[in-house]
Amino acid sequence: MNRGVSWFNITSIVLGFAFLYLPIVILIIFSFNESRLVTVWGGFSTKWYSELFNNQGLMDAAWVTARVAFVSATVATVLGTLAAITLVRFGRFHGRTLFSGMVYAPLVMPEVITGLSLLLLFVAINFDRGFWTVAIAHITFSMCFVAVVVQSRLVSFDSSVEEAAMDLGCPPAKTFFVVTLPIILPAVVSGWMLAFTLSLDDLVIASFTTGPGATTLPMKIYSQVRLGVTPEINAVCTILIALVTIGVVTASLVSKRQELERKRAEAAAKAQ
Repeated sequence: MNRGVSWFNITSIVLGFAFLYLPIVILIIFSFNESRLVTVWGGFSTKWYSELFNNQGLMDAAWVTARVAFVSATVATVLGTLAAITLVRFGRFHGRTLFSGMVYAPLVMPEVITGLSLLLLFVAINFDRGFWTVAIAHITFSMCFVAVVVQSRLVSFDSSVEEAAMDLGCPPAKTFFVVTLPIILPAVVSGWMLAFTLSLDDLVIASFTTGPGATTLPMKIYSQVRLGVTPEINAVCTILIALVTIGVVTASLVSKRQELERKRAEAAAKAQ
């Protein structure tokens, strides 16, 4: 009975992972295809990566996407961290329910509604659409993800460390930057990486809020795929997959290292 259940679980996991990742593996393989026909294997070649870097339209879209992702992830991390601190440290205050609802609303709001509402806002205030409207839109929906990640770390945070620092004469602001921030830094870095990845991946909201000269890479890929998949598209998607994978692995390693250092410090403190 247990053996049957075990084989059933293994088979389910294998089929599930194959369904999720086999198309990605096929895309990566065909990005090294010699043939221009993406469904016919013509031999191994890296020429499409050279062609990709000579494609000025894709390069401009990639540069816009990278700038938008960096700016939006950085601002969203700052605002999301402040929101998480407010929700965890200030307890129940007047308007807390409204504040938490506004912070977490983008988590459950359909992207079409978010993009349309932001478009109507920018039109109402006569704000020219372009790079900054896309960045503001990405900050709006990615800030809540950062708040969730940082809040989960602050809930288990030992506030006695901060109290000890302030008892020794450390001002509250310095206590945050010297004591609190280094401890919650893995969560902050993870939140930044998550916001950066979400910005790289966004298509719907950027389509509503973009303007002249602010075409992002997902929008460029989508517009070209509608006319047919080309080997350059496979190549640029492979590079995006590699960047996201490197970022996730790096954030995971940093988080594990910080966690080990924290445990060592706690063990040393208990030994003393």
